[in-house]
Amino acid sequence: MTVAIIQFGGSNCDRDAERALSHLGIDAELVWHEDGLPADATGVMLPGGFSYGDYLRAGAIAANGPIMEEVRAAAEDSTPVLGVCNGAQIGSESRLTPGAFTTNASARFQCERVHVRVENADTPWTAHYEDGEVIELPIAHGEGRFEVTDDRLDELRAENRVLFRYCDEDGEVTPEANPNGSKDNVAGVVGERENVAVLMPHPERISLPDVGGTDGQGILRGFEA
Repeated sequence: MTVAIIQFGGSNCDRDAERALSHLGIDAELVWHEDGLPADATGVMLPGGFSYGDYLRAGAIAANGPIMEEVRAAAEDSTPVLGVCNGAQIGSESRLTPGAFTTNASARFQCERVHVRVENADTPWTAHYEDGEVIELPIAHGEGRFEVTDDRLDELRAENRVLFRYCDEDGEVTPEANPNGSKDNVAGVVGERENVAVLMPHPERISLPDVGGTDGQGILRGFEA
């Protein structure tokens, strides 16, 4: 098992992801986007950062790079694909997942720890949690507000494709617990196939016991499914 961590110009969470995956015993390889997806890749991670300086829209330029055609093909072939923060924006811009991530309601960069509630524990990315479980994850983004039409949101709910929602420490989903104004407090979703997931919080930043905690480990273990 080798997870290809795709590096774009401006990626800055790639080595954090590599370290966290390696700690869990998951082989990971840093892959420069121009080099293409390795033939032996059994998973793909789109890490956080500011690919291409967030020009046009966050993730828009990276989403149109040649390697993303390979990532889409891999996703269609049931390869696990995880997009985190800027990687979530890239995944959304690539239409791997529904909705879009736009400027925070505060119009400010938000860097803090938040609580999220597991909405569907029956996916590879949430199988190590329980439905309704509250975990703590870091966020660091300026364009993390999840937007989707009301009709599409209803579909996502009906199809159990919402993975996480921002909540307080008691699991209550409230406007006050929403750090960026995301529609319905959505923090992460899966694609049409559950092998693809995107989320704005950073599980790799809270997966080492000596660096803040281990709440994010279960998400990264989705690559083992």
